[in-house]
Amino acid sequence: MAPRSCKEIDESVISSGFLESFDYVLTDCDGVLWNENEAIPGSVETINTLKNMGKPVIYVTNNSTKSRDVYLKKCDTLGFPATMNTIVSSSYSAASYLQSINFKKKVYILGCAGIAAELDEAGIPHLPVGPDPIADNWIQWLSEVKLDPEVGAVIVGFDNYVSYPKLTKAASYLKDPSNLFLATNRDDQFPAERNIILPGAGTFVTAIEVASKRKATAVGKPEKFMLDCIKITHPDIDFSRCLMIGDRLSADILLGTKHGLKTLLVGTGINSLEDVRQLEQSADETDDLLVPDYYLPCLGDLLKFIRA
Repeated sequence: MAPRSCKEIDESVISSGFLESFDYVLTDCDGVLWNENEAIPGSVETINTLKNMGKPVIYVTNNSTKSRDVYLKKCDTLGFPATMNTIVSSSYSAASYLQSINFKKKVYILGCAGIAAELDEAGIPHLPVGPDPIADNWIQWLSEVKLDPEVGAVIVGFDNYVSYPKLTKAASYLKDPSNLFLATNRDDQFPAERNIILPGAGTFVTAIEVASKRKATAVGKPEKFMLDCIKITHPDIDFSRCLMIGDRLSADILLGTKHGLKTLLVGTGINSLEDVRQLEQSADETDDLLVPDYYLPCLGDLLKFIRA
């Protein structure tokens, strides 16, 4: 197979049928549409224009901190057209996975309220989320730790209240080999505009994998189960006629290249065009799958080609 190469979108790409090559738009959110609570300039107009062209838009995010209902409110506030059926988050994916296997026990969550809300929506019981701080006398605390015998699964996502007690409990539940171990995703960082690194869910997943000596089953991008979740509400979707837009090569772009979607990388988040050009020179076949079909510095840059 010839090595993949990435085209920067220009007039020649547009005239060769780019806009006619896909029916659906699948898009990441953080680093593509918005950063924190601010829409990236041009993203709202671009998404609305694509939708008005008859291309349904589905929001596909690995961010498990929020439920679909909260994402719907955020889309509405920022001006992105959305319904509950057009939002697929890794928190929803985790709950859907447990539903698909008819899971009946409790879940221990190392994560945020988004996971808990989606489990509630699916009717799956779970232990509470939120702070679980370490006591000053942590040796005494260890002697008092009690595990709930009804727990049958551990879900690990991003947790801004991560603590030693949470790490201890998650790993300890996984000592039982019959207990399931799910990861919402393995993203190592969140996109950040300032000169700081925001550790992502993958940081916590790796910590629990090391402590428990178990490997998590990931249910977010780039895993196929994320596409299976889209099929629940869009059963007739043809993924070969979809454009996956993202800022992260190892999640958004890899989801597309592994499963036959067209891919567009934007440079407003994690990865850059320079990262892509380096991968194009790599002799490693696995790196080839990280190369997107197309690149734009910003999603809003697409507008000038649509309106031309």
